[in-house]
Amino acid sequence: AFADEASPEFDRQIAALHRKHIPLMEIRGVDDKGILDLTDEELDVVEKKLAAGNIGISAIGSPIGKIGIEDDFAPHFEKFKRAVEIAKKLHTTRIRMFSFYIPQGEEPEKYRDEVFRRLERMVELARKNDVLLVHENEKGIYGDTDTRCMDLYEHFGGDMGVAFDPANYVQCGVDPLEAYRLHKDIITYFHIKDAMKEDGSVVSAGRGDGHLPEILEDVDKVRSGEVILTVEPHLHIFNG
Repeated sequence: AFADEASPEFDRQIAALHRKHIPLMEIRGVDDKGILDLTDEELDVVEKKLAAGNIGISAIGSPIGKIGIEDDFAPHFEKFKRAVEIAKKLHTTRIRMFSFYIPQGEEPEKYRDEVFRRLERMVELARKNDVLLVHENEKGIYGDTDTRCMDLYEHFGGDMGVAFDPANYVQCGVDPLEAYRLHKDIITYFHIKDAMKEDGSVVSAGRGDGHLPEILEDVDKVRSGEVILTVEPHLHIFNG
């Protein structure tokens, strides 16, 4: 789960996971700070609390790639380096990330070369550190539709994982069931979040237009081995 939706306080996040028997956290917010903003000393405390609580980290829920494609990339790349360090510190091989916001009203394809140039640098560093970049289909970024996501995945192959978010597809006017059929063989993990097509509002999982029951039924039939489902309710305002 994204446990920071239960509480901004890390101790209460761990307690919430225990109450719901959830063994993994996609770590994003810790004690009112973003995961990439923690000091080494604060990360030491996080590491000890995770070990004491027997909670594993499924991925670093980073904001990497959540800047405009025309924004300065150099300082953002420094943040990405920190994300790689934190992933290794917290014993995970995955960093959730995005493919940069496109200026409103402009065609994403116009910025394809710059998107790929930036991602190439990130992938190169991730590969050297045995870390997998896992791209999420966030609204407004280059990879917000199933076809542009596939453009990314086909280019980067096994160097880029897939975080499949049905609610985000609904909000982008993409049928999540069609997107799932396109990506099903390469999905790294799923975000359990649902939304309504009519207004984009987020609702309880299974009550919207995200086709979660059909998708998960198919996952249960065709996937073997490890399948991670990350609960991301988004049903109230939280500090993240």
